[in-house]
Amino acid sequence: MSGIYDDPWAYELACSFRDVSAEVDALLGWTVRHRSSGAAARTVLELAAGPAEHAREFARRGLAATALDLHPAMCAYAARQAKDAGVELDVVQEDMTSFALGRRFDLVVTMLDSTSHLMTLDAFVAHLDRAADHLTADGLYVVEMSHPRDRLTDDPTVATGWTVERDGPDGRVGATVRWGEPSDRLDPVTQIADDHVTMTITRPDAPVRVIRDVVPYRFWTATELTAAVRLSGALETVAQYGDFGDVALTDDEAWRMITVLRRA
Repeated sequence: MSGIYDDPWAYELACSFRDVSAEVDALLGWTVRHRSSGAAARTVLELAAGPAEHAREFARRGLAATALDLHPAMCAYAARQAKDAGVELDVVQEDMTSFALGRRFDLVVTMLDSTSHLMTLDAFVAHLDRAADHLTADGLYVVEMSHPRDRLTDDPTVATGWTVERDGPDGRVGATVRWGEPSDRLDPVTQIADDHVTMTITRPDAPVRVIRDVVPYRFWTATELTAAVRLSGALETVAQYGDFGDVALTDDEAWRMITVLRRA
């Protein structure tokens, strides 16, 4: 049985509630705000990129964009989508804890809480070291993680179930997504949960398709992120945000933990 990461089209559909264009606006705005030179980014690397929606949007805007992911299916899909859209995108199949591309970027990003795939502190530190090594002198690394409220309180900021719809070549495509069940418990020692994922896809003139998967999820607290940055020593925190605007991480309206880092 194939899982959600083996089906890039379905994964992209599941995440289509995100406003990628607005998020890229914010990311580019932060580069101007927080780079010491105040210069706009010209090169960008998206790590654990999956379908590489953000990398493709950067490329559409004229940046030299690279997308890196571990899954062959995701890499192939990202390259094909970029080609079909007529944008230049370099796609690399590598692990986000050990990649060495031999070049540096003005901006490196990891989106959609993809750091949850880093299961140990050693892996997180290795990832930060790799990101730092690929930054230009005043480049920035922006990492988007889930808000700690989602796992540490009974009042999560993000729902575990949602519906999406979008136009497809054969008509309107819809899906209901459930990413995590109430029975999916976070192990108090490892801080890892096996999130059960169910996605039901409906398309015109096609049978209903159901994808089921179990995705290991490593929860990282804000203090653990701080500790990982200090252990690495290669980066320092410039700013933190609670969304893709100017909401503070501690604000009641915050729904993400977004950290802007630069080379130490």
